[in-house]
Order: sequence, then C-alpha cells, then structure tokens
Amino acid sequence: MNLAPLTQRFVLHFGEMGSRWGINRTVGQIYALLYVSPRALNADDIAEALAFSRSNVSMGLKELQSWNLVRLQHLPNDRREYFQAPEDVWAIFRTLAEERRKREIDPTLSMLRDALMEQPSAPDDIHAQARMKQMHDLIELMTGWLADVQKMDSATLVSLMKMGAKVQKLLEVKDKVASTVKAGLTGRAAAPKLAAPPAAVPEENNRS
Repeated sequence: MNLAPLTQRFVLHFGEMGSRWGINRTVGQIYALLYVSPRALNADDIAEALAFSRSNVSMGLKELQSWNLVRLQHLPNDRREYFQAPEDVWAIFRTLAEERRKREIDPTLSMLRDALMEQPSAPDDIHAQARMKQMHDLIELMTGWLADVQKMDSATLVSLMKMGAKVQKLLEVKDKVASTVKAGLTGRAAAPKLAAPPAAVPEENNRS
C-alpha cells in the first residue's frame, strides 16, 4: 500500500506534531492515515503503508482506542480487525475535549478543591490559596462551557463557531442596555419628591 504524495505529507506532519500534543510519532501517523483513508484499515495495511512493525502498530491502535478516537469494525468472512476514524470532525473534537478533561483537567480540579477546603494560617499559604481559588473558578467556568458544547450537535457547533465577533457585539449591546436600565432606575430613586399641593380652602371660609 503506497501513500499518495498529499496523503504522505499529511501523515508525516501529524507524526511530527504528535510530540507537541502529548502523543508519539507512531500514534500520530497512524491516526492521520486512518483519518484520511477512504476505507477501514487493518493492522497489516497500516504497517505496510507506514513501514512500521506490526507490534508498534498494535500498540498505537490500543492507544487510539483508549482515547475513543477509532472505531473497531469486522468485515464478513474476515477474522481481522479493521479500524476507522469517525467521519464527523466535530465528533472527534468532542471526544478529544472529553478525554483531555478526564485525564488532565479533572485531577487538577480535584486537587484545587481539596486545597480550598483547608484553613491556612501562614501568610504565604493564604496568598497561595487565593490564587488557587482564581484558577479553580476559571477551570470550573471552562469545564461548564465544554459540558454545554458536548451536548450540541455538529450543526449547532458550526453555527456557534461562525458567529465569532457577533457574540462579542451581542454582549456589548446587552451591557449597554443593562447600564441604561440601571441608570434609569438609579435616576428615579434619586429624584426629589415633589411637595404636595396646598390644600384647597373651603368655600365657606372664603366667604367669611
């Protein structure tokens, strides 16, 4: 199985980028090959295309399976296992976000929650805990947003991403409206009360 020039360039690039994303070159190239392949591939296909040993391919596929980034398939009258990457790139994005949250963010949040439960007495620890609180709140906000994203379908995600600067403009309008309403309410509260009009003099008293 020979790789076409464009496919080969893509696969090699993903291998080089793998170390920056926390995966090794072999896993990066295997996933890149599965992502662009028009059909599911077995371990022998992958080993031949990338000139990797069968054992390296097996380990790479196990790593990708642990990340839920490949689907296992079986073909009729074929005992070999075939692998394919999800076709929906947004499904891949959601899977990566969820797996990174479980592996990298959740342990940090757990540590920060434990730290915030303590009652430090040393000034340095009090300052450190205040900084930890800021980090905890930021991560909580981000994970909440990611949880909302996970619930969206692909079409909604695309629409959200395309909004771009429109979201910022919408928030600016909201802030201006809120400020205007707040100023109006404050002005009403501060306005001096008008003196009550003088009571009318009864007509009988006027005649006298």
